[in-house]
Amino acid sequence: MTAPHATPAPMDCREFVEIVSEYIEAALAETERLRTEAHLAGCAGCRAYLDQMQRTITLLRRVADGDPEATAHRATLVEVFRAWRASRDTS
Repeated sequence: MTAPHATPAPMDCREFVEIVSEYIEAALAETERLRTEAHLAGCAGCRAYLDQMQRTITLLRRVADGDPEATAHRATLVEVFRAWRASRDTS
């Protein structure tokens, strides 16, 4: 008799935040990728977080490449990050 396949537990927001980099880099195993996408389908907050992370990565790459427009926005990015960090520290 074959053992039944266990259904993976649904992902929560904390777990998503921990693996978001691997998701963006397409470095998750298929099962984890599917769990992540199922979570994203039902979680507007994590979709917004993913979008913010992707935008941040894009901007940082532009800054690293010396893009003058991106470099001009560096101070704004630093301020946004500091505000985000402060909000996490108080929650």
